[in-house]
Amino acid sequence: MNEKITVGIADMKLAKGSGILITYALGSCIGLCFHDPKLKLGALLHIMLPLNMEAGRKNPLKYADTGIRETLRQMESRGGARSRITVKIAGGAKMFEVNGGNLGNIGQRNIESVHTILRKENIRLVGENVGGSVARTLLFDVDTGQGCIRSYGKQDIIF
Repeated sequence: MNEKITVGIADMKLAKGSGILITYALGSCIGLCFHDPKLKLGALLHIMLPLNMEAGRKNPLKYADTGIRETLRQMESRGGARSRITVKIAGGAKMFEVNGGNLGNIGQRNIESVHTILRKENIRLVGENVGGSVARTLLFDVDTGQGCIRSYGKQDIIF
């Protein structure tokens, strides 16, 4: 039985060899599954917001830009190579209708930010299940690199 490691909101966990990384309550947040298949090194990052505008930057994992860069740094410090690392993403839902512009669609802004930062960091995006209006639970198998999305009342999605 693979050990399950829970990743909180604005959190990231790494595992090597085996293990299931799992994060809950991906509404407008995005879960990113990083995988280096040669080392069977994986990370699951749960970001909340697109850009780190926080003075003092107390939690880089809360934001797409600083969270992605910190995750890559930690993977590289364990031997991971950017040329091998791939990413799968899930989340970015529009959970609430808000009058008055784009501010309410933080999910879409998160999706766009993640895409932009992965491109800038030269990391291949190999799978995604984003948008919509439903919350997701994301499971990531570090051994195989396979992701599984669970949503209430829906069939599991393997990607």
